[in-house]
Amino acid sequence: MIRAATPADIPALVALEADFPAEDRFDRRTWARLLRGQASVLVEADEAGTLQAAAAILYRQGTGIARLYSITVAAEARGKGLARKLLAACEADALCRGARAMRLEVRASNSSALRLYEQAGYRVFATSESYYPDGEAARRMEKVLIAPSDGAP
Repeated sequence: MIRAATPADIPALVALEADFPAEDRFDRRTWARLLRGQASVLVEADEAGTLQAAAAILYRQGTGIARLYSITVAAEARGKGLARKLLAACEADALCRGARAMRLEVRASNSSALRLYEQAGYRVFATSESYYPDGEAARRMEKVLIAPSDGAP
């Protein structure tokens, strides 16, 4: 079940990223800031309430573009479609907040994430060389969430 994260989820959010490279992990302070800022943090929990996946979406006043800041799935839960399900929930959240498009950055070497985003309708619009602390490039991707024919102003 996907739901909004709460401060009580912070230890589990930190644990979800435990196997990430140190420079790619969010610490407790970052998760706490995301939970109280202009962001949405959505989580997927199993029947026992254990977090299996999480995503953070950033919103900025005065723009119709949401930014998928992070999406992660626990190692033992990968391959079950949770990332796709969570991505769809993020897009729905962005639409509810008035976003017309969603953008994200993904490591150029992360072929499974690139495939997920491409299958969901995201397109690469730029490459940022040396984007990550280790020097790896990022693919910048975007998906239009509202077509002009949808009556958006």
